[in-house]
Amino acid sequence: MPRYLNPYTDFGFKKLFGEENNKDLLQDFLNQLLPPQHQIATLTFRNTEQIPDVSAERKAIFDIHCISATGERLIVEMQRAKLQFFKDRSIFYVTFPIREQAKKR
Repeated sequence: MPRYLNPYTDFGFKKLFGEENNKDLLQDFLNQLLPPQHQIATLTFRNTEQIPDVSAERKAIFDIHCISATGERLIVEMQRAKLQFFKDRSIFYVTFPIREQAKKR
């Protein structure tokens, strides 16, 4: 029986694209999807779990962190299922890269 890897699952996507030796494949794939002004210059795999500063806040989990050629910070989140509060979740997720850019006291 033939076996295959489904890239639409979290496991399949991370196995195909989420490993350091496949980083160039992922960057090329994403750049094919993105418009010219948002092309990815660097792509990093970091600890994807973002722990909030206050324990009462929610945590966020990102798949991939990128920096565009113009210095924009991008996160890549793969979603297959339709989520009721996807817009709210997206706004929450983008606050983490914004906070990382703030000056530390």
